[in-house]
This record gives sequence, structure tokens and C-alpha cells, in this order.
Amino acid sequence: MHNQELILLTHVPTESVNDGFLPAARNLGLSPVLLTDQAEAHRQHFSQNGLPAYPEAIIACDVFNPLAVIEAISRRGQKPAAIFSNSDHLQTSTAIVAEYFRLPGKNWQVTYRAKNKAEMRSYLSEQGIETIRYAVASESESLAKAAVDVGFPCVVKPREGVASQEVGLARDYAELAAHCQSVWQTRPGQVMLLEEYLEGPLCTLETLGDGKGLQALGGFHVRLSAPPHFVELEADWSSELAKQQEVLNQIVLFGVGFGACHTEFVLTAQGPRLIEINYRCIGDRRDFLLEQTLGIPLFETVLRLHLGEPLSALPLTPRAAAIRYLTPATDGQIVTAPTPFNRRGGTVDIGLRVLRQVGDTIAITHSNKDYLGVLTGVGTDADAVHQALAQAGADLAWEIR
Repeated sequence: MHNQELILLTHVPTESVNDGFLPAARNLGLSPVLLTDQAEAHRQHFSQNGLPAYPEAIIACDVFNPLAVIEAISRRGQKPAAIFSNSDHLQTSTAIVAEYFRLPGKNWQVTYRAKNKAEMRSYLSEQGIETIRYAVASESESLAKAAVDVGFPCVVKPREGVASQEVGLARDYAELAAHCQSVWQTRPGQVMLLEEYLEGPLCTLETLGDGKGLQALGGFHVRLSAPPHFVELEADWSSELAKQQEVLNQIVLFGVGFGACHTEFVLTAQGPRLIEINYRCIGDRRDFLLEQTLGIPLFETVLRLHLGEPLSALPLTPRAAAIRYLTPATDGQIVTAPTPFNRRGGTVDIGLRVLRQVGDTIAITHSNKDYLGVLTGVGTDADAVHQALAQAGADLAWEIR
């Protein structure tokens, strides 16, 4: 269909790109070219895993600098068919570069304020979309004032963080100061965002848009680890979450309208309140689960939007699905690990993805980076899916010493 290049901006190697978007690009007849600041890591991935050389080329580039990206693309001597990234960090670079080459893309101001969580809070408040107490601090002096402005309990996290890394619940100033000092010891001056703690179940809303209309696919009900950490442990798919019109209206007012977006919100007693707007596809294997559950070619659909194709109403197959993230109880080295599998059952299909192998060293970070493996179930009935996951999960163990 398309015999042109897809420029794909990447940071570190991810399953979403390597197993999702690269094959999808090939299926669409595109020649994918990776631009990355981690070129050697990507080359090693493809050589070590014996995978076909999915990228047409892997080009070293400072992908955080849109000027460097524009230069690297211009040197190739042809206008690409599309410019795309699924990286949290690179949405703004990608949006600026797409605009420069007059290609479909996101608004860079929207991607910037989605990634910078303090800017997100500021914009939501200024536009009267939603107001919660928040403040930023980058050293001990500003922390005391921020704490007064927000109050306790509060959630504290890096202003531009990802994957629940260095996110914590502070119930008093001592806990807040200890959390920030531990971050500032390794990263002095890191801007930390303090937000009022929102009580209630955590949910997500997954959307696709072509710049003219936005379609809600549904979302996940998420179970988190016990405070003070916020590690995602389980997520259950719900087509009903597509009906969260208030959340949909809020992200449209925020500026979301093109490509994939993964929004997190809390269902409080006062109604849904936004936590994060991640202007990209959902990760942690839930993008693959979405594709399987809904029966749509998700990765191809996202790329088609960046090729300028309109979003037609997707024929969704509403099924039950759940994902369980398996986490370590202790630091150490893995001495035994389970074998990955995919089992097709009469009513439920179960799959285990093993992320950490024998010989790997485990250092618990209380973030999504701790996952040892991912267990997924898809079927027609939610109770049957839960039962099958419980049975499959009971036999799984990583021995760590």
C-alpha cells in the first residue's frame, strides 16, 4: 500500500515497537527506519534475538532534540510517509518534526503539557477543566512551601516520570522529605510534583483519534500495590469505561485528538478525576492484550492515522480480559524461572510472558520496572478469565536468592 519510509523515533528498545509497531509497518508496506539515541542497544536486540532485521536502518540521533531529528531525516533525501513515536519521552520531538515536514501528527503544545505533569495541572486549572491542589519543588527550601500548599496526604512523583518510578504517598512532612531526598541524592535538582491524594479506584480510558473525531475503546480497572507505592499489579478490561463521557470531554478540552492516548483517572466519590494523560498507546503488554481482546489490528490502526488515513468506526469485539503482573518479594539473583506459554482453552486463552530470566539480578524499585512476568487471560466471561488466571498463576514461581 505504502512504499515509503516510516521514521520511528525510539529511546530504549521496547516490546511495543519491536513486536508491535515494526511488524505493523511491514504489513502496511512501509520501510521502517529507527532514529534513536540508543542505537547500539537496538542493534544488539535484533542480533541477539535472531529476529528479522525489521528496521530498514537504525540511525544514531539525539532524538530528544527535534532539530537533530529534522537534520537526520533531511540527510536521507526523501520525505517520509509518516513520523511516529510511542515513547513517553519523545512525543514532543515527534510532533514538532512531523509539523516541520507537513505530515500528520499531534500538536506539540499538547504533547508537552501531557508529558510535563505540572504543566498538565496548570492547564487543566487555567481552562477550568479540573482543579486539584498541586505544587512543584526541586530542593528542600521549596519543598516546605509546596507541602503547605498541597497538604497531606499527598502523592509525590517526578514531574516528567514514567512507569510509577519514584512515585510515593506521603502522609506527613517527614515521609515527603525522605522521599524527595532519596531522589535528589542521585538526581540533584529533579523537579518533584506534589498533588493532593485522590481516593478511589484507578481506571484508564484508551482512545484513538484522527484529528477530527475521537473514539473511546474502553479501559482497565487497575489494582495497585499497597501504599506508599503505586505499582500496577492487575488490570481488568472493561468496555463499559468507554462510556466515561466526562473523562472523554476533559481530554478533548485538554487538546487530545490525534493518534493513541492512554488516560488514567480515579473514580472518586465526587466523580472521575484525572491522574495522567499519556499521549501514546498503553504499554506493559496491555497494548497487545487490547489487540487480542478487541479483535482489531491496533498497531496498524495507529500507524494508519499517522499516514493521514481517517479513523473509521472500529468493529470492536467486546470480550473479557485481564492481566496480572508478577513481582518479586525480595532482591537477589534469579535461580529458577517458569517457562513462557500460550494455552488456548475452550473458554479462556491464557498466556505467560517471562520478562526476567535465570541469572538476572533483581533490585526492587517499587515501580513497573520490577515485573518478573506478565500473565494474561482473554475469554467470553470475566469470572472464567479470573478463575483461569488464578489457576495458572498458582503454579508460577521465580526463585530468588
